[in-house]
Amino acid sequence: MSFSYEELAEIRHYIHQHPELSGQEYQTTAFLKERLEELGIHILESGLKTGLIAEIGSDQPVVALRADIDALPILEQTNLPYKSQNPGVMHACGHDFHQTSLLGAAALLKEKEDQLEGTVRLIFQPAEEISEGASDVLATGLLEDVQGIIGFHNIPQLKAGQLALNAGAMMAGVEKFKVTVTGVSSHAARPDLGVDTVTAVTTMVQNLQLLISRTVSPFETAVLSITHLDVGSTWNVLPKSGYFEGTIRSFNPSVQRELKEHFVSIVRHIAKSLEVDVAFEWGVTPPVTFNDEELTKVVWEASQDLAEVLPANPSTAGEDFAFYQERIPGVFAFIGSNGEPDAPDLHHDHMTIDDAAFEVSVPYYVENSQALLRYFKAKEV
Repeated sequence: MSFSYEELAEIRHYIHQHPELSGQEYQTTAFLKERLEELGIHILESGLKTGLIAEIGSDQPVVALRADIDALPILEQTNLPYKSQNPGVMHACGHDFHQTSLLGAAALLKEKEDQLEGTVRLIFQPAEEISEGASDVLATGLLEDVQGIIGFHNIPQLKAGQLALNAGAMMAGVEKFKVTVTGVSSHAARPDLGVDTVTAVTTMVQNLQLLISRTVSPFETAVLSITHLDVGSTWNVLPKSGYFEGTIRSFNPSVQRELKEHFVSIVRHIAKSLEVDVAFEWGVTPPVTFNDEELTKVVWEASQDLAEVLPANPSTAGEDFAFYQERIPGVFAFIGSNGEPDAPDLHHDHMTIDDAAFEVSVPYYVENSQALLRYFKAKEV
């Protein structure tokens, strides 16, 4: 039993109507499990709270296919007949499309099971949006024997029928920071009796804006964005404490490390000069999504008959697929999902998917998983 593209569109629309936040994908997991069981696909005991791992085929080699399943805390503003029925939660990143694509691929691979030259492991991963799901999947131990892993993300700026790919960096490494600054509160009329947290926070923010332009080579790409600050609560009091937070991103792990070191140094020097205390919090964030050179060649070649294959423009967004690639050689592609000039981007409350994109996403999984199995089987000889 395999699904037509029309049936996959209906499945995606149902999933789109019932989005669930990261770590809360209970109904989504139950729905996927039911569909996989109907297909006769073996679901592995993983211990995952949400999400699941299944497999098709047998013996070595083993390759994995990954799709994420969580949604975002966004109030959908589309007029789609299948818009979210869960107010304030929306599949605004296209994970409904990703998981449906893998479900469609699973059905086709199950039909080919006797012809597979190894095992294909299917990962329906939770909690990508909070960068925790991949680590949870890795912690199950069910990927220890996997030799290669494939994933993709839809890109609204590309047309359905297009696929973009590169060896090396595809998505940025991400650092999420929060800096808490503590001084001494006083009346605004007697700043000499306090230690001014407002001045310290604003001085740090201003100086950090020079970090990229004065420490990173012009031949590298990096971003530092301070997106939120909170200090003070009224007009006539110097506050005791405040904080600011944001993100650092680049495509080069060494640049990322150096930026973090410079960031900490700047903040600490200003804190010392202005006599305030500082505390740093670093979020759980993914490293650079970095495609294996040899496996990218295999996927590039196998994808030629599936889509218009283009060189990718790396994205400064982050992707926790990178955690798999730290342990397993992997390939991550971009697949076109809209292509209209004014198409809303990912994480937008009007973001939409062109269901014609299934004609690339499903065979991307199917053909490339088989191509990698053949590649690894040939290396065994």
